[in-house]
Order: sequence, then C-alpha cells, then structure tokens
Amino acid sequence: MKKKVVRFNFWLNPAFDAQIGKSADIDLSVLNYADSDQKNLATFKEAHIYHFCAARDEVPSQWWVTDDLIKQSPNLLCASSSGAGYDPVDLAACNRHGVLVVNQSGCNADSVAEHTLGLMLSAKHRITESDRVMRANAYTTREDLMGNEIRGLTLGIVGMGNIGTRVAQLAQAFGMQVVGHDPNLSNEEIQKRGAKPASFNDLLKQADVVTVHCPRTPETLNYFGADQFRAMKPGAVFLSTARGGIHDETALYEALRDKHLSGAGLDVWSVEPPARDNPLLSLPNVTATYHTAGVTHEARRNAATMAADQIQSMLRGERAPRIINPEVWPVYLERFKRIFG
Repeated sequence: MKKKVVRFNFWLNPAFDAQIGKSADIDLSVLNYADSDQKNLATFKEAHIYHFCAARDEVPSQWWVTDDLIKQSPNLLCASSSGAGYDPVDLAACNRHGVLVVNQSGCNADSVAEHTLGLMLSAKHRITESDRVMRANAYTTREDLMGNEIRGLTLGIVGMGNIGTRVAQLAQAFGMQVVGHDPNLSNEEIQKRGAKPASFNDLLKQADVVTVHCPRTPETLNYFGADQFRAMKPGAVFLSTARGGIHDETALYEALRDKHLSGAGLDVWSVEPPARDNPLLSLPNVTATYHTAGVTHEARRNAATMAADQIQSMLRGERAPRIINPEVWPVYLERFKRIFG
C-alpha cells in the first residue's frame, strides 16, 4: 500500500520533492490552492501526511489544520510544518484526533540569529535611518545620526531554544552581557545555553535590548503589551523575529513615538505583509523586514531536507525527532499499524 504525502504548491526548496521521490513506497501529491476545494479534498481523504507552509498568512484558512479539515481527512496521521513554526495548526484538535504534529526546529537557527544581530546593529548604529537620509538627499550633519556601540550592553533573550541559544553566542562575540528567560527550561539549562537566567520582569528591567524568540501560542499571544514596554529601560531597543501577535503593535508604536524606547527591529507582523499605513512603518527608528529572517538559501534547504528525512522515517514507523505533541506518538503508532499493518 502506498503511503501518501500531500502538500500545496507553495515555494519549497526542490530538495524536498527530490528526496521524497526516492522512496518507492511514498506517493507525493502537490496540490494547487487555486483548484476547487472539492478537488483538493478528494486527495486529502487519502492522505497520511500533510506537509504545510509554516507561515499562516500564506495558507488559505480552509487548509489550516483544524478540526474541520481533520474530519475530512480520515487517514491523516501527521501534520508536518515546512519550518520551525506551526501557526496554521489547531494543536488541541490534533490531540483529540490523534494527529501527530512535527516541525523543523533548528533548520533556520543560524539565519534568524544572524538577522537578529543585523536588526540590532541597524537600530543601535542607525544604519537604516542613515540609508533613508542618503537616498532622500536630506543631509544635515553626521552627528544627527550618531548611534551607539553594543559592546557592554545587556541583551535580554525571551525564548532560549535553538535560535535564542545561537543569538546568545553571537551576542557574546560582540562583548554583550546576556540574560535569558524561558519558562520551559530550568535555570541550569538556560545557563548552559549561554545566558544568565532571569524572570520575565527582571529581564525587562535589566536589558538594553530585548529580543523575542518564543513560539506564538495562546500563552504568548500579546505577551508584550503597554505594561511590558513601559517596564523596559528608557532608551531600550525591542526586536522580534518570532511571530506576529506576540507583541502588541499599537503599544509598541506608542512606546517608540513617546521616545520611551529608542528603536525597534521587526521581522514579523500581526498581518503579513503589514498594511502600508501601519503606524510602525512611519517611524524612522524602526527597521522593518518582511518575515525574511529565516528565508535564506541555506535555511530553506535545511528545512526541506530535514522535513523529508523526518517524513520518511515516520512512514517507516520510526519515532520522529521533532514532535510538538509527543503525547500523541503512541496513538500515531497504533493508527499507523492499523493502516499499514
């Protein structure tokens, strides 16, 4: 019996299709978002693995992994994210139906960490501001664009996973002090990963730069609001390459407008792409990128090969290395044996 993997025609490094294609017992279907739902659902009814685009705003909502889609996909064993995030997944629904959820955590850690340092350097050295002045031929004096060194500053990292750990290593190379907060890790583990452990509130008080590297979950939605920005040091910088919705954009705009914060570097937005009239884009001290921190040739190839490896191993009945809901693994195995023997 063929094992069926389905994905849509979002951009994916060709390594994924090439590697999956080498497995004689796996049938890969690449669907088109533009086709009728009825046509696509006919394939989903037979699918065992759904490999989906990790960026929620790039996936039509009817193809999010919800209770409704799962009910229409009776053989679905696993939802596999194309990246580290899994925003289009209703995790509770997957748990109820015994659908495993896996991601490619770590695939883009170097890329996102490097991008984070780029945003930090842009904010502190006012690189983007200088670029805008030059392109507009709006010169005054160089001193009007005077920035600050980051050596000796304290960096606060919220989320000490693969990316946060790599950011800590890079920051130390610049001579920064690093504090970290992660409710899922012990103080000893945070220390091993290169940061001095701190409570969330203490981190906000101590850090000259706060950078966010936690997943978007019900617990982290609006994690940074007006109270949190007020708690940060006057003149501090806020960075996020995590997910839109973790910080309140209106509250951040007000903290920057009122000059409580000196700058921000943002790669993620509540709506992507953000509207042209988003107030944050009107501020000269905001460096804005379009969710591209993890979009490098290297990261995308890593994600594709990691995903293909993981799917192939799961379809051999082997435990996946990057499971989001590990409590479902026994159910997955039971369903796998029932389907394939």
